[in-house]
Parts: sequence; C-alpha cells; structure tokens
Amino acid sequence: MAASMCDVFSFCVGVAGRARVAVEVRFVSSAKGKGLFATQPIQKGETIFIERPLVAAQFLWNALYRYRACDHCLRALEKAEENAQRLTGKPGQVLPHPELCTVRKDLHQNCPHCQVTYCSTECLLAAAEQYHRVLCPGPSQDDPLHPLNKLQEAWRSVHYPPETASIMLMARMVATVKQAKDKDCWIRLFSQFCNKTANEEEEIVHKLLGDKFKGQLELLRRLFTEALYEEALSQWFTPDGFRSLFALVGTNGQGIGTSSLSQWVHACDALELKPQDREQLDAFIDQLYKDIETATGEFLNCEGSGLFVLQSCCNHSCVPNAETSFPENNFLLHVTALEDIKPGEEICISYLDCCQRERSRHSRHKILRENYLFVCSCPKCLAEADEPNMTSEEEDDEEDEEGEPEDAELGDEMTDV
Repeated sequence: MAASMCDVFSFCVGVAGRARVAVEVRFVSSAKGKGLFATQPIQKGETIFIERPLVAAQFLWNALYRYRACDHCLRALEKAEENAQRLTGKPGQVLPHPELCTVRKDLHQNCPHCQVTYCSTECLLAAAEQYHRVLCPGPSQDDPLHPLNKLQEAWRSVHYPPETASIMLMARMVATVKQAKDKDCWIRLFSQFCNKTANEEEEIVHKLLGDKFKGQLELLRRLFTEALYEEALSQWFTPDGFRSLFALVGTNGQGIGTSSLSQWVHACDALELKPQDREQLDAFIDQLYKDIETATGEFLNCEGSGLFVLQSCCNHSCVPNAETSFPENNFLLHVTALEDIKPGEEICISYLDCCQRERSRHSRHKILRENYLFVCSCPKCLAEADEPNMTSEEEDDEEDEEGEPEDAELGDEMTDV
C-alpha cells in the first residue's frame, strides 16, 4: 500500500468510485497556504468526495468510558439499543424498529494477540498491514508497565475531556512508517501537512496541554521515545521535532464521530409512517435524547481524530460552501456542497460549529486565533469589519446588566455523524 504517493492518495480518496473528485489543490498565499478548488460544476447537496484518513485513532478517555468502536475505522460496535441503554443509564431501555440498526456483531473480530476489537475481518487485516503489528501489546494489553500503556496513561493524565487529540494518532503515524516498505513515501506524505513556526507550534502545544506544557511535553516525549523510537523518524523524537509533531496533529487533525444510535435515528426519520405513528416516534426520540442529556450530557458519540489529505487542504470560512460529515458510521469522511460551486471556486468548510458561527465577528476570531492561529478574512468577517471589538460573552453580560432577557435555550439537536 505504501508503494508510491499515487497509491496512497488513491487509497484515501478512491472509495469504490462512489463520488467523483472534481477538485484540485492550489497554492493560495503565504498566509493561507494551500486551498482546494472545484474543477467542474458542483451542485448543492452533491457529495464532492469521500475520503479515508491516512491514520485515525479513537480518543483515549472516550475508549476508557466504554464508547466501543472498531480499533481501525472507528465504527460504533454497540447495537443502537445497547447504545441507548448505556447513554440513558437505563438497562431496560427498548427501542422500536430494532431492525433499523445496522451493527453486525456476527462480523466483529478480535486481534488474536491483544484482543482489541474490529468491526470486520477487513479492518483487522488493514490495521495489521499498516501499523498494528508494531503497536500490538500482545498478552501485555493490561500491563500498566508496558511502554505503550505508560504512554497512554501519561496522556490521559494531561489531556482530559473534552478531547481534541490523541497521542495514539501520533503513535500510528510512527508505526505506519516502521511497517512500511517505502518509509520515505510515508514520511513525505506526513510532512506535506500544514507546518507552523516554532512560536506557533509552542502556542498549539500550550493549548493542548495547559500551563505546564513544557514539563508535560518532555514526559510524553520520553515515553513516546521509549515505546516507539524509529531511526528513519529520528527528527520526530527530538524536543523540537516532537513539538512539531504535536502542532501537525493539533492543526490538521479532523474530529471523527460515530454512533449506532444516530444511525438508527436517521433510519427512523426515513420511514414512511402514518401521521399519528410519526408523531409518536418523534416524541419517543425527543424524550430519549432528553434522558441521555440528563444521564450523560453532551458526549454521545464514539470520538476520535484522523489525518485526511484532501480535507486538510480545505480552508475555513464563516459562510462555508461545503461541510464534512461521517454518515457511514465509520472514519469515511464525506464532503458535501452546501450550495452550487462553480469551476475555479475555492471549496471552504467551517472550523466552527453552527452556534459558534452565529457569534460576533470578534468572538469567532478569538476562537480561530486560539485554536488555529489565524485571523479569518472570509466575506462575512469582511462585511462585519466595522463592528465593535466585543465578544458575544461581553455582549451577553451587558444585556444581563441592562435587565434584558437571556436567549432561550436551544432545543435538543442531534449530532449528525
């Protein structure tokens, strides 16, 4: 699979020919770097491309709290009803229309050496071929003194939920190179992701690890080296190189969310029902999510992150013309047009969620500066350039002081994975 750059690229975007890749990567500017542009007309609602990540990994706290996902593609492994029972804390919770659940437990496979679970034989073999032979702890899976377990425990001790990255994504990058026949190919592929200056890298690491990041980073680097050192990647194991690796993942990592319950809900939405039956089912689902919010809060999905070649070239806009999603309950990323896109037009996604995009220009810029180290100059930001430099929180505080009512709480919104 690592025979050439073209082979790897085809592996990432050539997913059964289900979507045409009507795009090309171009250099935009020294400030923005690369961008993704349409080469053909793209219609609103069209899937522009489907992409699999070079590497992906579930977040460690997410896995520890029994969000069961395939160790390779992150497909949720629980039946929808099991998922609902765990999230509501109600062992007797029953879902109607159980036939709509797509989870196939009869296909699940365990690594014969360490017993991690995969959704299929295909994922077990793909993981073994790419990185798992290096990372498999064998019978030491639960040994706290195993080098990889020490590394994971150290990571959990410095990076608490809500999680935004995983040390195991970096570990899989190293393991991929270790196992590859053409190591230079993979090294070049990983090095093409967005790079930052030393000061920017430090800021990203500081954001991930907090005020004591230098001491924490050195501990992680030492454990990372003990567990995974690879001569071909020696630069990644130096203090500067390890910081650069952190910055690469922090800047380019795309969050991945999967949920068998969400898949079941979408299937329910597609059912053709009598009006009374539809009203009853919708009321049941609304109450189900309220119960989950009470018991579990906002953490609904199996969550992780991955590195995607094409997606990483998509620049941000507060008025995006495309969006990313994971509708197949695994790590396959779909990029879909939100409006008609003309040939030569840049394809932009939003790094902010729906609520964040509705905040003031100053608030949006604050979030983007802190997490992605750039100032947005999209059409919406340019149109709002004369607005006062006040965050939405400050605006809310002023309204509260004047006795104006606060915004009503938003209704329940299901995560679209």
